[in-house]
Amino acid sequence: MIRWVLLFLGGALLGGIVHLATVIILPRTATQDAYSRLTPIAPVNTVTALPAPTPDKSVMPFMDPAFANAVCRYDLSQGPLKLTVPVGPAYTSISFYTRYDVAYYALNDRAAGRRVIELDLMTPAQHGEMPEDEEITAADRLIVDSPTLTGLIAIRALAPEPGLMPAAQNAIASARCERQDMPKSSR
Repeated sequence: MIRWVLLFLGGALLGGIVHLATVIILPRTATQDAYSRLTPIAPVNTVTALPAPTPDKSVMPFMDPAFANAVCRYDLSQGPLKLTVPVGPAYTSISFYTRYDVAYYALNDRAAGRRVIELDLMTPAQHGEMPEDEEITAADRLIVDSPTLTGLIAIRALAPEPGLMPAAQNAIASARCERQDMPKSSR
């Protein structure tokens, strides 16, 4: 009886190790991840509107046709980015992903509380180099620290009715993802 219990525990332990190794390694070895799929159509540090999905074809799997979608493939090696996204007619969201599809930050229009969502995206090292300005508070400037130099920003605007899709697409088309120069430190 003890032999069967040990055999079962050994099998469960081996299965757990294989499962964890697969979950950790598989995303890094996938060749058709989101970043790779978007590389041919989305230039770096530029917002690119994605075509509306159809039943036969979509750029990314499981895209919702009620949303206007855009992406910004970013590269922070040359400096931080300034992201500006006008709010759509119903709901607008921004999600940040590392190069290997790990989500690390998300924001929607209701949380931002403004008609235009503005934020700075930078690495923690770039954030540490920013000068302290007493006139600008944390509430005035939203800074998102990226854990990696490259990644994706997914921008989505909801069109609750088909007639509102042009307004959602216009909001997405007005979004900007541009490199900005670091302010000079006065320390």
